[in-house]
Amino acid sequence: MARAGWQISRDQVARLMRKAGLAGVVRGRNPRTTMADKLPDHRPDLVNRQFSVDAPNRLWVADTTYVHTTSGLCYTAFITDAFCRKIIGWSTRATMRTDALPLEALEHALLGAQEQALDGLVHHSDRGAQYVSIRYTDYLAQAGLAASVGSAGDAYDNALAETVNGLYKTELIYARPAWPSATEVEFQTMNWVHWCNTSRLHEALAYKPQQSLKPTTIWHRLST
Repeated sequence: MARAGWQISRDQVARLMRKAGLAGVVRGRNPRTTMADKLPDHRPDLVNRQFSVDAPNRLWVADTTYVHTTSGLCYTAFITDAFCRKIIGWSTRATMRTDALPLEALEHALLGAQEQALDGLVHHSDRGAQYVSIRYTDYLAQAGLAASVGSAGDAYDNALAETVNGLYKTELIYARPAWPSATEVEFQTMNWVHWCNTSRLHEALAYKPQQSLKPTTIWHRLST
Protein backbone atom coordinates (compact mmCIF):
# COMPACT_ATOMS: atom_id res chain seq x y z
CA MET A 1 0.00 0.00 0.00
CA ALA A 2 2.91 2.36 0.71
CA ARG A 3 4.34 1.69 -2.75
CA ALA A 4 0.91 2.52 -4.20
CA GLY A 5 1.00 5.93 -2.49
CA TRP A 6 -1.18 5.24 0.56
CA GLN A 7 -0.10 6.76 3.88
CA ILE A 8 -1.25 4.14 6.33
CA SER A 9 0.25 2.70 9.50
CA ARG A 10 0.84 -0.92 10.38
CA ASP A 11 -1.69 -0.72 13.24
CA GLN A 12 -4.36 0.67 10.93
CA VAL A 13 -3.77 -2.16 8.47
CA ALA A 14 -4.10 -4.67 11.33
CA ARG A 15 -7.35 -3.06 12.50
CA LEU A 16 -8.86 -3.08 9.02
CA MET A 17 -7.80 -6.69 8.52
CA ARG A 18 -9.50 -7.72 11.77
CA LYS A 19 -12.64 -5.85 10.75
CA ALA A 20 -12.65 -7.68 7.42
CA GLY A 21 -12.03 -11.04 9.07
CA LEU A 22 -8.57 -11.39 7.52
CA ALA A 23 -5.44 -12.79 9.14
CA GLY A 24 -1.93 -13.34 7.89
CA VAL A 25 -0.75 -16.92 7.57
CA VAL A 26 1.69 -18.18 10.19
CA ARG A 27 4.49 -20.51 9.26
CA GLY A 28 4.80 -23.66 11.33
CA ARG A 29 7.42 -26.36 11.68
CA ASN A 30 7.53 -28.75 8.72
CA PRO A 31 8.15 -32.48 9.18
CA ARG A 32 11.66 -33.58 8.36
CA THR A 33 11.78 -35.10 4.87
CA THR A 34 15.51 -35.61 4.20
CA MET A 35 16.55 -39.23 3.85
CA ALA A 36 20.31 -39.28 4.30
CA ASP A 37 22.32 -41.58 2.08
CA LYS A 38 23.80 -44.58 3.89
CA LEU A 39 27.03 -44.36 1.91
CA PRO A 40 29.85 -42.19 3.31
CA ASP A 41 30.06 -38.76 1.74
CA HIS A 42 33.04 -36.44 2.10
CA ARG A 43 31.84 -33.42 0.15
CA PRO A 44 32.53 -30.17 2.02
CA ASP A 45 30.15 -27.52 3.26
CA LEU A 46 31.33 -24.57 1.15
CA VAL A 47 28.63 -22.24 2.50
CA ASN A 48 28.94 -22.57 6.28
CA ARG A 49 25.54 -20.91 6.76
CA GLN A 50 26.65 -17.75 4.89
CA PHE A 51 23.92 -17.19 2.32
CA SER A 52 24.79 -13.62 1.30
CA VAL A 53 26.63 -13.35 -2.02
CA ASP A 54 27.61 -10.38 -4.18
CA ALA A 55 26.20 -11.40 -7.57
CA PRO A 56 23.78 -13.80 -9.28
CA ASN A 57 24.94 -17.33 -10.05
CA ARG A 58 27.35 -17.47 -7.13
CA LEU A 59 25.26 -19.70 -4.87
CA TRP A 60 22.25 -21.87 -5.64
CA VAL A 61 20.45 -23.68 -2.82
CA ALA A 62 18.34 -26.78 -3.41
CA ASP A 63 15.83 -28.75 -1.37
CA THR A 64 12.74 -30.95 -1.68
CA THR A 65 9.45 -30.94 0.20
CA TYR A 66 6.30 -33.04 0.02
CA VAL A 67 2.57 -32.36 -0.45
CA HIS A 68 -0.37 -34.52 0.61
CA THR A 69 -2.98 -35.12 -2.09
CA THR A 70 -6.12 -37.25 -2.07
CA SER A 71 -4.30 -39.70 -4.34
CA GLY A 72 -1.12 -39.89 -2.24
CA LEU A 73 2.04 -37.90 -1.69
CA CYS A 74 3.73 -35.77 -4.32
CA TYR A 75 6.99 -33.87 -4.08
CA THR A 76 8.32 -30.47 -5.13
CA ALA A 77 12.00 -29.61 -5.59
CA PHE A 78 13.21 -26.00 -5.71
CA ILE A 79 16.50 -24.36 -6.65
CA THR A 80 16.89 -20.75 -5.50
CA ASP A 81 19.54 -18.16 -6.33
CA ALA A 82 20.77 -16.88 -2.98
CA PHE A 83 21.62 -13.45 -4.39
CA CYS A 84 18.09 -12.25 -5.16
CA ARG A 85 15.92 -15.04 -3.70
CA LYS A 86 14.67 -15.98 -7.15
CA ILE A 87 13.42 -19.52 -7.68
CA ILE A 88 15.32 -20.48 -10.84
CA GLY A 89 14.38 -24.17 -11.05
CA TRP A 90 11.56 -26.32 -9.78
CA SER A 91 9.79 -29.60 -10.38
CA THR A 92 6.67 -31.30 -8.98
CA ARG A 93 6.31 -35.05 -9.39
CA ALA A 94 4.62 -38.04 -7.75
CA THR A 95 8.02 -39.65 -7.14
CA MET A 96 11.27 -38.64 -5.44
CA ARG A 97 13.46 -40.41 -8.02
CA THR A 98 16.55 -38.37 -8.79
CA ASP A 99 15.92 -38.11 -12.53
CA ALA A 100 12.23 -37.25 -12.11
CA LEU A 101 12.45 -34.59 -9.40
CA PRO A 102 15.64 -32.80 -8.26
CA LEU A 103 17.49 -33.42 -11.52
CA GLU A 104 14.60 -31.94 -13.48
CA ALA A 105 14.70 -28.84 -11.25
CA LEU A 106 18.45 -28.57 -11.84
CA GLU A 107 18.01 -28.89 -15.60
CA HIS A 108 15.37 -26.15 -15.43
CA ALA A 109 17.78 -23.86 -13.57
CA LEU A 110 20.65 -24.54 -15.96
CA LEU A 111 18.45 -23.97 -18.99
CA GLY A 112 17.47 -20.54 -17.68
CA ALA A 113 21.12 -19.66 -17.05
CA GLN A 114 22.58 -21.12 -20.24
CA GLU A 115 23.77 -17.75 -21.57
CA GLN A 116 25.18 -16.61 -18.21
CA ALA A 117 28.61 -17.16 -16.69
CA LEU A 118 28.50 -19.93 -14.09
CA ASP A 119 32.18 -19.99 -13.18
CA GLY A 120 32.62 -20.56 -9.47
CA LEU A 121 28.93 -21.32 -8.90
CA VAL A 122 28.29 -23.35 -5.74
CA HIS A 123 25.31 -25.71 -5.57
CA HIS A 124 24.34 -26.28 -1.93
CA SER A 125 21.93 -28.91 -0.60
CA ASP A 126 21.38 -31.23 2.32
CA ARG A 127 22.70 -34.79 2.33
CA GLY A 128 19.49 -36.31 0.98
CA ALA A 129 19.99 -39.44 -1.07
CA GLN A 130 18.82 -37.76 -4.28
CA TYR A 131 21.32 -34.91 -3.99
CA VAL A 132 24.35 -37.06 -3.18
CA SER A 133 23.50 -39.71 -5.77
CA ILE A 134 26.09 -40.54 -8.41
CA ARG A 135 23.84 -39.31 -11.22
CA TYR A 136 23.14 -35.94 -9.61
CA THR A 137 26.79 -35.50 -8.63
CA ASP A 138 27.97 -36.29 -12.16
CA TYR A 139 25.47 -33.79 -13.60
CA LEU A 140 26.79 -31.06 -11.31
CA ALA A 141 30.35 -31.84 -12.37
CA GLN A 142 29.47 -31.79 -16.07
CA ALA A 143 27.83 -28.38 -15.63
CA GLY A 144 30.89 -27.05 -13.80
CA LEU A 145 29.11 -26.50 -10.49
CA ALA A 146 30.85 -27.04 -7.15
CA ALA A 147 28.88 -29.42 -4.92
CA SER A 148 28.36 -28.32 -1.31
CA VAL A 149 26.34 -30.11 1.37
CA GLY A 150 25.36 -29.30 4.92
CA SER A 151 25.60 -31.69 7.82
CA ALA A 152 22.99 -34.42 8.13
CA GLY A 153 19.82 -33.48 10.00
CA ASP A 154 20.67 -29.80 10.49
CA ALA A 155 18.14 -27.47 8.82
CA TYR A 156 20.23 -24.39 9.59
CA ASP A 157 22.94 -25.61 7.21
CA ASN A 158 20.46 -25.14 4.37
CA ALA A 159 18.33 -22.43 5.97
CA LEU A 160 17.57 -20.44 2.82
CA ALA A 161 16.20 -23.47 0.98
CA GLU A 162 14.18 -24.41 4.08
CA THR A 163 12.73 -20.88 4.08
CA VAL A 164 11.55 -21.27 0.49
CA ASN A 165 9.92 -24.59 1.36
CA GLY A 166 8.20 -23.01 4.37
CA LEU A 167 6.83 -20.11 2.35
CA TYR A 168 5.59 -22.48 -0.35
CA LYS A 169 3.75 -24.67 2.14
CA THR A 170 2.29 -21.72 4.08
CA GLU A 171 1.29 -19.47 1.20
CA LEU A 172 0.06 -22.11 -1.22
CA ILE A 173 -0.26 -25.66 0.05
CA TYR A 174 -1.79 -25.11 3.51
CA ALA A 175 -4.22 -22.52 2.12
CA ARG A 176 -6.20 -25.33 0.50
CA PRO A 177 -7.83 -28.09 2.59
CA ALA A 178 -7.21 -30.85 0.04
CA TRP A 179 -5.25 -31.25 -3.18
CA PRO A 180 -6.76 -33.67 -5.70
CA SER A 181 -3.63 -34.68 -7.58
CA ALA A 182 0.03 -34.02 -8.32
CA THR A 183 -1.05 -32.41 -11.60
CA GLU A 184 -3.06 -29.76 -9.77
CA VAL A 185 -0.19 -29.15 -7.34
CA GLU A 186 2.19 -28.76 -10.28
CA PHE A 187 -0.06 -26.22 -12.02
CA GLN A 188 -0.59 -24.12 -8.91
CA THR A 189 3.10 -24.34 -8.01
CA MET A 190 3.93 -22.85 -11.40
CA ASN A 191 1.61 -19.91 -10.62
CA TRP A 192 3.07 -19.48 -7.13
CA VAL A 193 6.66 -19.47 -8.42
CA HIS A 194 5.77 -16.81 -10.99
CA TRP A 195 4.11 -14.66 -8.30
CA CYS A 196 7.00 -15.22 -5.89
CA ASN A 197 9.55 -14.18 -8.51
CA THR A 198 7.69 -11.13 -9.79
CA SER A 199 5.35 -9.74 -7.13
CA ARG A 200 6.04 -11.16 -3.68
CA LEU A 201 7.58 -8.78 -1.15
CA HIS A 202 10.78 -10.23 0.33
CA GLU A 203 11.84 -9.27 3.83
CA ALA A 204 15.52 -9.77 2.93
CA LEU A 205 15.08 -7.27 0.08
CA ALA A 206 13.54 -4.53 2.27
CA TYR A 207 10.03 -5.75 1.42
CA LYS A 208 10.35 -5.23 -2.32
CA PRO A 209 9.77 -7.68 -5.18
CA GLN A 210 13.12 -9.11 -6.24
CA GLN A 211 12.38 -8.38 -9.89
CA SER A 212 11.99 -4.62 -9.23
CA LEU A 213 15.46 -4.18 -7.74
CA LYS A 214 18.73 -3.51 -9.49
CA PRO A 215 21.57 -5.92 -8.63
CA THR A 216 23.46 -3.27 -6.67
CA THR A 217 20.36 -2.47 -4.65
CA ILE A 218 19.74 -6.14 -3.87
CA TRP A 219 23.30 -6.60 -2.67
CA HIS A 220 23.07 -3.50 -0.49
CA ARG A 221 19.86 -4.78 1.13
CA LEU A 222 21.30 -8.24 1.74
CA SER A 223 24.58 -6.95 3.15
CA THR A 224 22.89 -4.59 5.60
